[in-house]
Amino acid sequence: AILAARAGRTEITMADLEEASEKVQMGPEKKSKVVPEDEKKMVAYHEVGHGIVGYIIGGGDRVHKITMIPRGQAGGYTLSLPAEQKLVYSKKYFMDEIAIFFGGRAAEEIIFGKDNITSGASNDIQVATGMAQQMVTKLGMSEKFGPILLDGTREGDMFQSKYYSEETGKEIDDEVRRLLNEAYQKAIDILNTHRNKLEAVTKVLLEKETIMGPEFEAIMEDENI
Repeated sequence: AILAARAGRTEITMADLEEASEKVQMGPEKKSKVVPEDEKKMVAYHEVGHGIVGYIIGGGDRVHKITMIPRGQAGGYTLSLPAEQKLVYSKKYFMDEIAIFFGGRAAEEIIFGKDNITSGASNDIQVATGMAQQMVTKLGMSEKFGPILLDGTREGDMFQSKYYSEETGKEIDDEVRRLLNEAYQKAIDILNTHRNKLEAVTKVLLEKETIMGPEFEAIMEDENI
């Protein structure tokens, strides 16, 4: 309501609600922030990488917005919305989500090379690693260990409840690493296969700074690209 009133309007639009939601989650937009051109290019490819991996994998979530306008601590972001609410999640879902989180870093590597990857993927890596650890230690989604609880620690616990030895801990680390590498390679393969789409969407994003879902999907569905 405050946003609408300040704009000289009394009605609240979906754009108002969306802006308020994103502001709460990520902080205010920083349109006035001066960003070097090479950094803009890196951010654009990174965010489009997330979007394309998500689009190709599918699974119900749809890209709602891709933007390279800084907000909060993020240089840009890709916003996807679930088509439906889930109560339970499959192993495939988690592996696909990890691949999507790695889409940004994978795009950086493909376009700029391994020596020029950036810190922009730090939060993506943190979330992806947490998912893989949960799969192995709490959800019984590891072929190596099977349906066994290895870590009973809950959020807020002062002490960890680990049910494994130091030797098993090393095996857990190896299994988490295997899952992460598998998902990362999937992101790399998707973006290499759809390199033309990566270039096409990024070109539009660099021109407009923000692409909404329908425009993104139109580019992805264009058989001439």
